[in-house]
Amino acid sequence: MMRLLVCFAVAWVIAVPIRAWAVDPAVLAAERERVAMIERVAPSVVAIFAASGEGGGSGVLISPDGFALSNFHVTSGSGNFMKCGLNDGRLYDAVIVGIDPTGDVALIKLLGRSDFPAASFGDSDQVRVGDWVLAMGNPFLLATDFQPTVTAGIVSGVHRYQYPAGSILEYADCIQTDASINPGNSGGPLFNARGELVGINGRGSFEKRGRVNVGAGYAISINQIRNFLDHLRGGRVVDHATLGATVRTSFDREVLVDQILEQSSAYRRGLREGDEIVSFGGRSIGSANQFKNVLGIYPDGWKVPLVYRRAGQRREIIVELRSLHRESELRAKPKLPGEDRPRPQPGDEPKPGDPPRPVPQELDPHAARVPEEWKHLYEERAGYANYHFNRLMQERTLAAFQDFAALKPLTGRWKLTGTTSAEQPFQFTLADKGLGLKLGADGVFYQPLDGTDPVDEPPQTGGLLVALLQFKQMVTAGPDGFSVCYYVGSEPLDGAGPRCDVLLTQSGQVQSRWLVRQNDHRLVGFDTSLTRDVDACEIRFGDVAQIDGRPFPSSFAVRSGDSEFGTFRVTSVELLPTPPTGRTSP
Repeated sequence: MMRLLVCFAVAWVIAVPIRAWAVDPAVLAAERERVAMIERVAPSVVAIFAASGEGGGSGVLISPDGFALSNFHVTSGSGNFMKCGLNDGRLYDAVIVGIDPTGDVALIKLLGRSDFPAASFGDSDQVRVGDWVLAMGNPFLLATDFQPTVTAGIVSGVHRYQYPAGSILEYADCIQTDASINPGNSGGPLFNARGELVGINGRGSFEKRGRVNVGAGYAISINQIRNFLDHLRGGRVVDHATLGATVRTSFDREVLVDQILEQSSAYRRGLREGDEIVSFGGRSIGSANQFKNVLGIYPDGWKVPLVYRRAGQRREIIVELRSLHRESELRAKPKLPGEDRPRPQPGDEPKPGDPPRPVPQELDPHAARVPEEWKHLYEERAGYANYHFNRLMQERTLAAFQDFAALKPLTGRWKLTGTTSAEQPFQFTLADKGLGLKLGADGVFYQPLDGTDPVDEPPQTGGLLVALLQFKQMVTAGPDGFSVCYYVGSEPLDGAGPRCDVLLTQSGQVQSRWLVRQNDHRLVGFDTSLTRDVDACEIRFGDVAQIDGRPFPSSFAVRSGDSEFGTFRVTSVELLPTPPTGRTSP
């Protein structure tokens, strides 16, 4: 009887039509959108191999002319030239451009095309915990056909800071994700759900055998990288910054200045031990770790707003950041945050039936040789990753001085006349024997040019007379008029203004930073320092006008540190050519 009932029940179940539950159209649409997004961004993902075929990692193209981001620890073992594969199946030559050993970032340039597929930048400051992200790259060097591996996950944490561990390599303000980031993923892109580049994958946390990701990977935020991007385009070995002060978190959760260098810009602006740091770079500071995290995203030399509190009173200052490392430290070989070619572990030998381990496909046996057509793209020089690209950026920045090309032969005496914003008459004289300024009825200032050390004349200007001499030297002689000239990178004008390219020149101990606004490629001013660790003379130009038939700034504002010296409105210029041999300018 029981058997009969069971058979009847089975027959009834079979006879009842099975209702197919439809998949939510929104789910299918999201899936199609995700697949389409991956297909859209995959062409920008780079599989990087050393030219010898030994080792490698990942990267991502960021411009049609071939610039691509990766990790410093990936490229440092690949030589000055390397091989890069894209998902079109083609292998391209690439050359190193610039490196950031502290931030573990490198810029390379793929060669042979001007229409490379490039990723679009996102805003990593808008990334939130729980956002979906995709990590793409070449884990374990599996992409022998150059098709990137894709892993998905969520953002597990933002604004993470990891202290250096036995090296200068420091991960600041990074994004934590549970998307699998394994050896070989290093240097590859982290995309948000819209396919925008929000980070460069770097570190991963691995189990002790060193081969399996345990769910904690870290990506360098793209906003940090963009602060350094022009420095890297300039072929430099770039450094990160220090405030010249240390901080600690008090029992009341206040971030207090613990120690401060008297030579630092922060000290000259009034910051002292015991002051409470309220915000830095526009971001609130709630712990010493958070301060270190924010500080780590800036290049040295940048000017950054800082708010501090003393005795209940808030004070706002602009501080100029100092270099974090000595040059010798930047040249040291990196201690890798994770091997990009997994090393066999004890008991890890291949077993019968295991699939063969991949090797890069069909690398030219002579690939280690640099192709003749590309050799000119690398120039070795101390302090640079590739001086060729610094020279290119110098040429681009120097083009802004064409506004003053008519002044080039006028190397004799200069006289500039006009009135200040306070309606005082002035006359500057820049002659062979010295520099002078007559200001108002009684003000007379003089800087001899007989080998005497440069001085701060007029006082509290940072050396205005010497600064104007640098301007004259730059427009008449160009870089040849200085012992040092190189492209620095870019920075916001005065800490909060439009982005400017920066060119540095040096003559003796006098150093000048020339500021060329990127959006209109115009020289907007320069800062001249008489020596290290003093406030510079900061000159900001008005529009260029024809004055007495010569192109010249119609006005220039002068300040140094906290002091505004004044604005000079130029109404007359007398610029003479070099006098005949044996004569000097009167």
